[in-house]
Formats: sequence, C-alpha cells, structure tokens
Amino acid sequence: MSHTVLVVDDEPFILRSLSFVLERAGFVVLQARDGDEALEQLRDHVPSICILDVMMPRRNGYEVCEIIKGDPDLRGIYVMLLTAKGQESARERGLRAGADAYLTKPFSPSSIVERVVAALSRDDDTQTDTVDAASGESVDLEDIVTAGGGNA
Repeated sequence: MSHTVLVVDDEPFILRSLSFVLERAGFVVLQARDGDEALEQLRDHVPSICILDVMMPRRNGYEVCEIIKGDPDLRGIYVMLLTAKGQESARERGLRAGADAYLTKPFSPSSIVERVVAALSRDDDTQTDTVDAASGESVDLEDIVTAGGGNA
C-alpha cells in the first residue's frame, strides 16, 4: 500500500520538484499552494505525512500545523515544516505548533525523501527532531524536474 504525502508550498518550482521526487520514490502525492488549500485537501484525504512551507499566503505553515495537531482526526499526521527560516526562535515556534520535524532550505530532494521514509518507519515514541537539510547531498532541483520531463 502506498503512503500519501501532502506537499504544501506557494512556490510552484518547489511544489513540482518535491512532488516529482516523492512520486518517483513511490508515494502518492497531493499538492496545495497555500494553507487554506491544504486544509481543503485534508477534508478529503488524510495523508501519512504533510510537508508544509512556513511562509505562505492566507494561512502560514505554523497555523496549519496547529490545526492538524489540534484535530483528533488529523493529529496522527507526521508534519514536517520546510522553511528558509533557520533561526532558533522559528524552530521553537514550529515545535510549539506541534511539528514533528523542522527542515531548512536550501534542501536536498534526496534528503527529503529519506526523511519521509524515516518518518514512516518511526516508532510512536520517536521525539521531534530538527534537520538541516542543506547539509545533505547537494542536488539541483532544476535537473530533477528536467529529468522528469517537467511534468511532476
């Protein structure tokens, strides 16, 4: 059975790139371009993992994360916040919102897939972690989209 991942980002290039690498790894991928669209997707589908950009129009990633973790039907979703904000205060805000992982941009697409796979194989008692995705393998997202024909 394939796991579903909801990718939420207002930047089309990042949305396509993450969707492509996750689909290539065998995941079913849902997309949303802002926080409100993410919540609409969550009404119809409950993914195993939600990758949320922090800075988005309408509702930001922190707000969406708080809603997910506050809803008994959704709180089991593993939430990864993806952001360019690497400051400790931003990370702490993400943890307070209930995020299970906090990933910083720039990121390696392969490291995101690794984090998703690791999250799906986690024990229920796994603690929240912080990952600097930039320290992983450096891969040009444009090369990945181009390799997939840009139809991700």
